[in-house]
Amino acid sequence: MDKIKISVAKGDGIGPEIMDAVISIFEHCNVPLEYEYIQMGKSVYDQGYLTGMTDEAKESVERTGVLFKGPMETPKGGGVKSINVTARKTWNTHSNIRKFKTIKGVDTVFSKAGIPIDITVVRENIEDTYGGIEHYVSKDVAVSRRIISRPGSEQVIRAAFETALKEGYTKVTCGHKANIMKLTDGMFLDTFYEIAKEYPQLEADDVIVDALCMKLVVQPETFQLVVLTNLQGDIVSDLCAGLVGGLGFAPSANLGDHIKIFEAVHGTAPDIAGKGLANPTSLLLSGVMMLNFLGFETHAERIRTALYTVIDNGVHTGDFGEDRSKSVGTKAFADAIITELGAFDFTDLSNTYKPPLSLEGNRMMHSSTETIETVGVDLFVESKSSPKEIADIVNSRIYPDMELTTITNRGTQVWPSGSVYTDLVDNYVVRIEKKGGPEVKKKRFMEQAVDLFDHLRVSGIEMLITLDGVRKYSLGQGQGEKKST
Repeated sequence: MDKIKISVAKGDGIGPEIMDAVISIFEHCNVPLEYEYIQMGKSVYDQGYLTGMTDEAKESVERTGVLFKGPMETPKGGGVKSINVTARKTWNTHSNIRKFKTIKGVDTVFSKAGIPIDITVVRENIEDTYGGIEHYVSKDVAVSRRIISRPGSEQVIRAAFETALKEGYTKVTCGHKANIMKLTDGMFLDTFYEIAKEYPQLEADDVIVDALCMKLVVQPETFQLVVLTNLQGDIVSDLCAGLVGGLGFAPSANLGDHIKIFEAVHGTAPDIAGKGLANPTSLLLSGVMMLNFLGFETHAERIRTALYTVIDNGVHTGDFGEDRSKSVGTKAFADAIITELGAFDFTDLSNTYKPPLSLEGNRMMHSSTETIETVGVDLFVESKSSPKEIADIVNSRIYPDMELTTITNRGTQVWPSGSVYTDLVDNYVVRIEKKGGPEVKKKRFMEQAVDLFDHLRVSGIEMLITLDGVRKYSLGQGQGEKKST
């Protein structure tokens, strides 16, 4: 059988130890893989590569299409981006899939109560606040931009439904906060139900994310597959890891249309690095997911079964198991799995994996066909003046086809009405909208902003739009809907 070449980054801290353990198991099973080792992580940052990966590493992953990686450390401070997030975003691995399943021999509150857990969390991997687009807009106010797109939502939600079918689930749940973030999470939730229509054989429901967290702790057995936006998915997936014993038992796959990343999601554990004590279970289970993806189902199932048998027999590393005095090291744990595997017959195996095609340029994703109209502008104004003083300045300079409709502070309306009990910070949002009648061009709103720039400290602007006449911007707390004229 021809071997499939994959890119392997051992990682930092305990990464090299657990990766060597996993590779030893794969080699015992004669998994037809060829490993191309690449440099990523802290050591690469230390060499001056701000992305955390060498040019050769990037070329390798884009050629093989598969990255198998250990845990990696991102240097703290200095504005350096996480290598884990950078890798997922650079290669558009839009869907993070983490499986949480009760493992016999790993004692938890739920296993002791006889409550089996089998939950998959599918997390959007590219957008949300993980874009890392942040700015100070005044001395006291920092702003983070949250990006949710319809095409990005479609990618991860469709991947969720396809995963549910593959895993034999009957229900897909959307976790969200659309009751508060009505446009961003609202778009994600709307897209969920639109795509759900394509999968009538699966039950689709939704739950607000805070209620979801409570229900996962109280009744985890009621959930099968949950799909969420990036930040919420990050939090919920770690919560689910706690249900089955921790991140050391949680495999992870990051799936894109062209490139796939399989990784351990726990930390680098520098306190035990180099001591041969680390638990390779998470990375091994992630490797099993990789083998399934590559078409080596028989290898994957045999390795998974051997792992579970070894744990059930009481063999464990020091981070789990009731009798810590009987714990074994990383290599001994891997050797126990190899012994359990015994001889391996791989004569009936085949694979259908093909490396990614070489792309000539970036793909533009789009799905919206509505008519867009600019109907106003929000001005972010740095000021310690009162709301009335700011309103007086704006109204003295307002164009005749526009009107000042509201001023908000931290999202709460403070003009034309409000409360003296609303504490203020030094950044306001001044909203100017067209009065009605004919369309006002975007350029004219820009001109209005520039005109006011000479009289107010404008730190940013945001255009207000409608799609097919439907408002696509939020109202301030306490603000009423603007009446049409």
